Amino acid sequence: MNVYESLLELIGDRERVSVNETVLEHHSKGIAYHAPHKPDVVVFPKTAEEVSRVMAFANEHRIPVTPFGAGTSLEGHVIPVQGGISLDLTLMNHIIDIRPDDFLAIVEPGVTRLQLNEALKRYGLFFPVDPGADATIGGMAATNASGTNCVKYGVMRDQVLGLEVVLADGSVIQTGSLAVKSSAGYDLTGLFVGSEGTLGVFTRLVVRLHGIPEATNAIKVCFPSLETAAEAAFAILRSGVGPGKIELVDEATIAAVNAYKKTDYPVKPTLFIELSGSPSSVEDGTKLVNELCEAEGAVSFVVETDSLARAKLWEARHHAAFAIQAAYPGKAMLSTDVCVPLSELPGAIADTRRLVDEQKMTAAIFGHVGDGNYHTVLAFDPNDAEEMARIEQVHTHIVRYALSRGGTCTGEHGIGIGKRAFLREEKGDAVLWMKRLKQLFDPNGILNPGKIF
Repeated sequence: MNVYESLLELIGDRERVSVNETVLEHHSKGIAYHAPHKPDVVVFPKTAEEVSRVMAFANEHRIPVTPFGAGTSLEGHVIPVQGGISLDLTLMNHIIDIRPDDFLAIVEPGVTRLQLNEALKRYGLFFPVDPGADATIGGMAATNASGTNCVKYGVMRDQVLGLEVVLADGSVIQTGSLAVKSSAGYDLTGLFVGSEGTLGVFTRLVVRLHGIPEATNAIKVCFPSLETAAEAAFAILRSGVGPGKIELVDEATIAAVNAYKKTDYPVKPTLFIELSGSPSSVEDGTKLVNELCEAEGAVSFVVETDSLARAKLWEARHHAAFAIQAAYPGKAMLSTDVCVPLSELPGAIADTRRLVDEQKMTAAIFGHVGDGNYHTVLAFDPNDAEEMARIEQVHTHIVRYALSRGGTCTGEHGIGIGKRAFLREEKGDAVLWMKRLKQLFDPNGILNPGKIF
């Protein structure tokens, strides 16, 4: 059997079934250090019916299928480790409906978050999940993404009201509804969100929207040490001020951002904070945040209210990972994303900084400290076996420290390939039940094999 010819017959369009080497290479990797692996063929469906036909064919012939969105995953989710079909959903990029009075939108999985928010501006609404990259809504749901806004609005699982899902055998099911809540049966929507393409392929999503706040500002506060910055973040969260965003960036990251973005931010551990709401609440909140930061020894406090200045500030934070990559050309990057209870956050960050300093490693620490989620980005030479071993030891220590404090091995990136070793440590025998669910939905094991377990 010729898989390419069979898929071409199913799709009926040579432009959307490809074995071109450049296309295969593009679909062989994400943006992190995991070893690439090419698919045998890439398919670009345009409809749920085409996805269904491809899945039924693949299931019948036991061909692995790996869903692919924008390719921005950090734990190797999109790598077709067993070859087969890479199912690229970027042509399914239509906003089907925007219902402003219901605060929801219905979208195809290839719609990106910036595309959606651009369309929502005219309604005074926005979609809040912001992982930094211009990821697809389908990919964000697959990994239960979060990002800078999650401290106020929640993570992806909180925003998805319903799904259309094509299962491994090609059958199509609907989960959830257009209502903001339901007590009808098992929460299959919540199950599929975060399943990393191992249980089904999303072809339609119903997502929750929010009103654009009346007033917003951005605050940049520098501190003498990483520990005092973390303590200040903790104090702000305890105060009840309710920041929309609160991000911690260490001095190594600030230096990389300055070089990459041609900015001149002080090279100090820095909190990036956003407050939003009514003008009076933002004004009062800013005064309180200033007092709390001064109490922790802040060395500078800058407030931006102009929209362009705010956008520039947050662009610098969002481009931190790209800045770090640019600062160390030729190096591979490992980015952790552990999450700990808020009270454990200052200690976790201090322990991580101590460890990487002891190991004399190139590292940057930043993250969404509003929910206890932080990243350590480690630059290394993947061809140096000794350095690789040390990197893995540091990574393991960071994760196990988080687990020992009641945290999790991944706050937003997902398990994919990179965190498989830690899932059993964190979840214990619950992993056996996860595997049973996988077997139920995908008995032939064709959906994104090699991920999670």
